[in-house]
Amino acid sequence: MRRARRRAEAPERTVPPTDVPTLFHETWGEHAALIARTWVPAQRNLGRVATQIIDVATPEDPLELELGGRLLHVAVAFEEYGTRSPEGDNTILVCHALTGSAHAAGVGERDGAPGWWDALIGPGKAIDTDRFHVVCSNVLGGCYGTTGPISIDPTTGRPYGTRFPRYTVRDMVHVQRRLLDRLGVHTLHAVVGGSMGGMQVMEWAATYPEMVRSIVPIAIGARHSAWAIGLNEVARRAIVNDPAWEGGCYRLDRQPEAGLGLARAIAMLSYRAHGSVDGRFGRDRWDSRSDGADGLGGGESSFQVARYLEYQGEKLVRRFDANTYVYLTLAMDEYDVGAGRGGTEAVLKKLDMPALVIGIDSDVLYPESEVRELADALPNSQYACVRSPHGHDAFLIEFAQVAAQVSRFLG
Repeated sequence: MRRARRRAEAPERTVPPTDVPTLFHETWGEHAALIARTWVPAQRNLGRVATQIIDVATPEDPLELELGGRLLHVAVAFEEYGTRSPEGDNTILVCHALTGSAHAAGVGERDGAPGWWDALIGPGKAIDTDRFHVVCSNVLGGCYGTTGPISIDPTTGRPYGTRFPRYTVRDMVHVQRRLLDRLGVHTLHAVVGGSMGGMQVMEWAATYPEMVRSIVPIAIGARHSAWAIGLNEVARRAIVNDPAWEGGCYRLDRQPEAGLGLARAIAMLSYRAHGSVDGRFGRDRWDSRSDGADGLGGGESSFQVARYLEYQGEKLVRRFDANTYVYLTLAMDEYDVGAGRGGTEAVLKKLDMPALVIGIDSDVLYPESEVRELADALPNSQYACVRSPHGHDAFLIEFAQVAAQVSRFLG
């Protein structure tokens, strides 16, 4: 079947008369894909959900950061699904990736958008909210409600920008721990997440092993590789070399759009794989004349893949912040679960909670060999492979495969 070359409008989400897997073209978060999934009656979905915000750091209880900074005020945006058991032993923490948010499931109360992992979280789904209480929060330094570079610095009355202190994935986990304490959650049935979310999973296991009963890190290793660091560095240079960057002190309504869009384009190529990109676009072209482009004179490519990358950049610019992108990628580069703990091998062999480690056979950002190495180093782990042409993004596309593995493990 030939895939559409242009983005399709999201279809009306009507429920088919049977629960037979049906093929739809849908957009989940940033990713459009043909997805085979089983539809369930509307009353079995989470419906509309609201993002909540809670303070977890105050001047009386500030957040001390790993790299030496301090935050006197930290607010966290989060969502909850399902009900906590009387014993308090059924909470699952879901961790998002680089440009994700707390809105993991259900329909957003404000914008009506589905959560980025809605296919996996809900009644009867892989992360079953009939059984589990699920929490997902926007990470420290994010731009979807949690304190970060776009937040107001109480000492100046202006957005922090580059005055925001550097933080790490370990700091993100400390903030999540504070959130769970405020919610009365003192043990976690599981911590689950992919990519940067997988980094948080591993930091949770290493930092609070007494609290974590099982883990599901997806598409990540035990440390950020030189390859991944290099890709992030190129993306950051695209942002800071944009004249609109202004040393990171730009107005929020005049951010370095060209640089952030280019950073996204660089990242998108690393999120996919050769077969996925080539299969979708090949050497197809678009008619530049219809858009008023002047070909080589305007420095524009007429290939469809170039148009796609431009479109992805434009989408991110509308919803994300350049400083936030820079800070988050720097935090990812610092990720090394063995740092300060005696080395990777020493810390991983102590993490004896059950672990489901999921790799992706076509992932070029975090190759399967790297993920297998993590699984081999954990004493009580099982490894599963998602087979897909779509590269790193497969954990946000191949819902059926991911759901089957996660459901089996949690069951």
